[in-house]
Amino acid sequence: MIFKESETVELKPIVVDDIKKEIIAFANCEGGKLYIGVQDDGTVIGVDDPDGAALQVSNMVRDAIKPDLTMFLHYQTLNEDGKQIVAIDVQQGTERPYYIAKKGLRPEGVFVRQGYSSVPATNTAIRRMIKETDGDHFEDMRSLEQNLTFEAARKEFSERNIPFGKPQMKTLGIMTHDGVYTNLGLLLSDQCVHTIKVVAFEGTTQQEFKDRKEFSGSLFRQMDEVYDYIDFRNQTHSTFQKLRRIDQRDYPETAVREALLNLLVHRLWKAFHNLCYAKSFVM
Repeated sequence: MIFKESETVELKPIVVDDIKKEIIAFANCEGGKLYIGVQDDGTVIGVDDPDGAALQVSNMVRDAIKPDLTMFLHYQTLNEDGKQIVAIDVQQGTERPYYIAKKGLRPEGVFVRQGYSSVPATNTAIRRMIKETDGDHFEDMRSLEQNLTFEAARKEFSERNIPFGKPQMKTLGIMTHDGVYTNLGLLLSDQCVHTIKVVAFEGTTQQEFKDRKEFSGSLFRQMDEVYDYIDFRNQTHSTFQKLRRIDQRDYPETAVREALLNLLVHRLWKAFHNLCYAKSFVM
């Protein structure tokens, strides 16, 4: 058998840490074969303990690569020129992108096959693989940022005496069944990258504004702070009927609350813009 590296073939004389990168690249692309005990030029040098080499690779894949890729690898010991080599058949995975667990869903952790080499994937390629695997629903897709905390979310759940652990996160879709945070998790995390901008204008036109503010952090935190901001500017007017004073606000508090919730839940930015603009608030 003639061994030659290609887009679907990788040769390694011994088991090295870089093998993770090659396996990930094959699983993220069209699959491929990895031969251990063969030098880059195709010379067969063999391995002394093929079973031990296969076990070493298997442990490496199980411990260092996410999502679980073990079911897509097949190991075989071949005899070539009187020497034993390990052949590893890597199939394309169904939960791409695969990545080095310590590096996360970033170019330094995700690899693809390019010619005879395994190279870091671009952010565009990573997003494309996520979309192909997870579908078009933004909240269900795996988040590119995995270093997340949930202090604001835990506070909200705690105040309502609702548990907030990994089982609840998986049920709510904050993380996948294998413990990877989704974009919904990113939105509810303290590291949420999306913000809400609020502007208060003078009068009923957008020619002169009185104040503006941007809110960041978990959507739980943004929701509370935006409501407080609008509530502060939702003026109260008083009228009198005989000796009784009647207070009335520009907007009913219930309407403001429902509009804000709909804005965040359905992302109806334009609808809330129109509602707020009528009384000089613009989102």
